[in-house]
Amino acid sequence: MSVLQKELEETDRRGFRELLRMDVEDFNFLLEKVKPHIQRKDTTLRKAITARQRLSVTLRFLATGESFRSLSFQYRIGRSTIGQIVTETCEALYTVLKDQLKTPTTEEGWREVARGFQDRCQFPHCLGAIDGKHIYIQPPDNSGSLFHNYKGRFSVVLMAVVDANLKFVYASVGTQRRMSDASLFGQSDLRRAMDRGLLNVPNPEPLPNSNIIMPYMFVGDEAFPLRTDLIKPFPHRNLNHDQRIFNYR
Repeated sequence: MSVLQKELEETDRRGFRELLRMDVEDFNFLLEKVKPHIQRKDTTLRKAITARQRLSVTLRFLATGESFRSLSFQYRIGRSTIGQIVTETCEALYTVLKDQLKTPTTEEGWREVARGFQDRCQFPHCLGAIDGKHIYIQPPDNSGSLFHNYKGRFSVVLMAVVDANLKFVYASVGTQRRMSDASLFGQSDLRRAMDRGLLNVPNPEPLPNSNIIMPYMFVGDEAFPLRTDLIKPFPHRNLNHDQRIFNYR
């Protein structure tokens, strides 16, 4: 094995181990899924960049938002090639994973999500944890400041809901520029479905070992609006014992 190949493999290992903090099993699971779509054949002139390296470069870019120039130095791969690898691998990831994200459509589906929060977090009637995040991007040509965010970088905004196992049950991505989580939620199809009662969530029921009737709800941080179907922590000042426990859960 050449010195360059050893360096590439070591950079590859550091990329997903240190920065992504991804389990080897998870990385190998993704690799097995996308390898048929991104593997390239060796030529008589040079060896192809492996599927493992292609996936590592892409995940590192997605996780850190590093520039193609920076990744080019780290992986010893040309900047234009990095760009092509990221584009092709993202398309492959979408192709193999798009059917994995399924929002529950029945009462029993939502009850299963709620049972997960009850068992793992001792928090009943929870339909999911919601939050927003900026995803760094290379801005499209001639887009001006359209994707420019408050941190001085270019991004689109992701709003997602996860269950107690951190599995996505809803995601919406593509909103541009400086938008708060409250505004993002307000413009989402999730909020519209909640307003119209289209999610088929269970009706309010007694809490476990109690006669108190409570609705099923999502949980978010302080940035989200307070609703009967979306709750957030108490302000972090002058909390009593029960409020502290509520915030902890």
